[in-house]
Order: sequence, then C-alpha cells, then structure tokens
Amino acid sequence: MAELTMKKKRPKNLDLLTIKQPLPAVLSILHRVSGAGLFLFLPVLLWLLQSSLASPESFAMVKGLAGNIVVKVILLGLLWAYCHHFCAGIRYLLLDGHIGIEKEAARMTAKISFAVSLLATVILGGLLLW
Repeated sequence: MAELTMKKKRPKNLDLLTIKQPLPAVLSILHRVSGAGLFLFLPVLLWLLQSSLASPESFAMVKGLAGNIVVKVILLGLLWAYCHHFCAGIRYLLLDGHIGIEKEAARMTAKISFAVSLLATVILGGLLLW
C-alpha cells in the first residue's frame, strides 16, 4: 500500500522539439500529416481537375496557374504527400500482416519507405511539373 502512495520523481521533458523520436515514429507522424494534407487539399485538386476539363479556356487558365513557381511548390508538396502516404500505407499493411514487426526490420522498412517516397517524388515531380 505504501508503494501506491509514493510518487516517483521522474524528470519530465514536455518540449516536443527536443525529444528525439525513432525513425518509425517520424514516419507514423508524417503519414498522418500527409493524409490530413491530402484530405484538406482534395477540394482544391478537384476544382483544378474540373476547371481543366470544362473548356479550352479554363484549361489554359489552369495551365497558366500551374506555371507559377509557388503553385509548383505546393503541387510538389502534395505529390510528396501522396507518395509518402502510399509507401507508408503499404508498410502498415505489411505490419498488419505481422511482417517486419521486429525492431530492426521496422527501422529498415521505415528507411525504405522514406527512400522510395522521396525517389518517386523526384521522378514524378520532374515528369509532371517541370
């Protein structure tokens, strides 16, 4: 009973910017952020698609808009979010099947997921945006 009444004096670090997260945790956080970003930008992307298909004039407007460097950076960020979300999603499907759940395997699949998503972003961004 005495153990329950005693409080342990453990150090608390609540500064999230100084906490060193393992790579699979960073992948998980970015997976959630990329999913939220894709969800929030979905109306804008659907509007761009609808506008590009409406008429030749609206297609020219969307093409001119996509030529702006700021819009290209935003579209490149959305492309990365899609590639990252896709690669991390496949990793989580494998983890759900109990494949790669050991510590070292989880770190390796997180590295592979990051590498493949960045490589796909560079390749697709080069093909689509420039």
